[in-house]
Amino acid sequence: MNIKKRIEQLIEKINEHNHQYYVLNNPIISDGEFDRLFKELEILENKYPEHKYSFSPTQRVGSKPITDFGTIEHQTPMLSLSNAMNKDELSAFHSQIKKRLQIDSVNYIAEPKLDGLGVELVYSDGLLLHGSTRGDGFVGEDITHNLRTIQSIPLKLRNIEKTPPLLIEIRGEVFIEKNDFIKLNKYQIKQGKQTFANPRNAAAGSLRQLDPTITASRPLSIFCYEIGIVKGYVFKNHLSLLKTLKLWGLPVNPLIQPVTEDLGIIEYQKKLEKIRNHLPYEIDGTVFKINNYSQRKLLGTRSRSPRWAIAGKFKAQQATTIVQTIKIQVGRTGALTPVAHLKPVTVSGVTVRKATLHNQDEIERKDIRIGDTVLIERAGDVIPKVQKVITEKRPKNSIRFTFPEQCPVCNQDTYKATNEAIWRCGNIKCPKQLKRRIQHFTSKLALNVEGLGEKIIDLLVDKGYLKSITDIFLLNKNKLAALEGLGSKSAENLIQAIEQSKTTTFSKFIYGLGIRNVGEYIAKLYAKHFSGNVDKFLNTSLTELESINGVGPIVAKETMYFLSNKSTKQLIKNCIDKHLLLKTNNKPKEEFLSNKIFVFTGSLNTLKRNQSKEIINDLGGKTSNTISKKTDYLVAGPGAGSKLKKAQELKVTILNEKDFLKIIKK
Repeated sequence: MNIKKRIEQLIEKINEHNHQYYVLNNPIISDGEFDRLFKELEILENKYPEHKYSFSPTQRVGSKPITDFGTIEHQTPMLSLSNAMNKDELSAFHSQIKKRLQIDSVNYIAEPKLDGLGVELVYSDGLLLHGSTRGDGFVGEDITHNLRTIQSIPLKLRNIEKTPPLLIEIRGEVFIEKNDFIKLNKYQIKQGKQTFANPRNAAAGSLRQLDPTITASRPLSIFCYEIGIVKGYVFKNHLSLLKTLKLWGLPVNPLIQPVTEDLGIIEYQKKLEKIRNHLPYEIDGTVFKINNYSQRKLLGTRSRSPRWAIAGKFKAQQATTIVQTIKIQVGRTGALTPVAHLKPVTVSGVTVRKATLHNQDEIERKDIRIGDTVLIERAGDVIPKVQKVITEKRPKNSIRFTFPEQCPVCNQDTYKATNEAIWRCGNIKCPKQLKRRIQHFTSKLALNVEGLGEKIIDLLVDKGYLKSITDIFLLNKNKLAALEGLGSKSAENLIQAIEQSKTTTFSKFIYGLGIRNVGEYIAKLYAKHFSGNVDKFLNTSLTELESINGVGPIVAKETMYFLSNKSTKQLIKNCIDKHLLLKTNNKPKEEFLSNKIFVFTGSLNTLKRNQSKEIINDLGGKTSNTISKKTDYLVAGPGAGSKLKKAQELKVTILNEKDFLKIIKK
């Protein structure tokens, strides 16, 4: 028999049996027969490597461990969903849809909301090109090597011989079933390793492994439910999309169904809430999406969520426990938050030891006292919350909590502003505020100083090494190495991470300043409006800030209050003049890398891969994950793989790290 044909037959057979086993849960051959087919394919591919295809089942776990995760930009953002906490809010969503569209009836597609990790699979001409996490909705981590190991994800779409889509972004949720989670934790204990808190953490941790063989050993599953960009294919509506995904061999949740009107929505919500504990996987709610794509287009999206969909949240899971004490937590803006320290209790599979009490008004309204038995719930199944006090069980020696007149950290007077429920420490030099400001300034969404965590920051402030956020740039290896539990190598890595953080964007810098109510989204709006000009930002006015589309009056006032402080302005100037190099989001005047396509392989020592990609984009270039005739440069570091060989075959210019740095420094 023709070798090429036999290999193709074996691939088709094995992929079909994988689909029957992992997607349809209907195996039609024995494990022994399957193993014989797989072994024959391995032998033939090793003997005739010219016929080894990327979509072969033998190639699921083929890559070596990587040194870090690259990034992938979603061509269509992976937005969040607005939440409806009860049936009234679900009905209000439906009424709003009818009002906006000026129609009497709406058809929805209802589905369970899985408690897993959102991912994106990108297929080109039917072949799995790459996969990524949701990330911030715009850019995710490249986890292609790990997603390929999930047996239920087809490396090549089925039934597409005639009309494969040129390109399609398929969104789904990766999860671990409850029984598999129990088995995994038993295995972790047997191996002397740390157990996972819940199935979601286990799924997320498994997907973020640098070594794909570890991911391959984990019992991961996926359900696909949505698409982003699609080229070369048209879907009539959402129901037709789901049927097509199923036809292509992608797992689709069997509980998905069409519903009509708010009555259909509420009935589906009740049904799933009733059966949730009997399902083999964790769900934390439902999702309702308009079926008609034309109607979706008319409704459009908000900055973070579509107007045509909503998540229905279940009633929180509850348990009773005892308030052992109440302590005050000081935040980076001086806010004093009371936290109930509880007798440990399990809620929805998670051990709860603390719950925020928000503010003095909340404590007084619910009459929460030390020693009380309280009903705890995980609101939205995530945040622990004291729902109510069970007064019948109140002991005679229960203690009312009194808010402190002095900050428990620096002993300075506390205050409560008019029309505010929050007490604050007014001392801007309060060590706790400083610690949390530095933690925010160096966090992933800000300067992203890897390795500078809460414990190290606390130690550095306590020892007097950090008295301002700018002091992180003055740290040296000797000071860090002397810290308990750090050591010379870790200190060296941290100094390198601080150096790398000095090149950042204006939006990340603004976010890192920790202005009240200025999150990542508002920081990006400011960066865009002021075009990276720090002086314009420092000398702005309330009127100008309020004129920025998306910035409300409260945020504008908070920003002006922050900028009106002389020491704050001086701190910003010190950062810019002495330490930071801000990249603008505008295109540079000289785009000498205009439209040049770069691909990376192997590891880099000086810059992380995502930093390198950002620099290329800033200089007008583009990055790709695959080598083709259109590729201009391959940057090859130690551990370069098959991309290097392909680049040589296609005569693509190959750069080592030194050459690459020379190009971007021109």
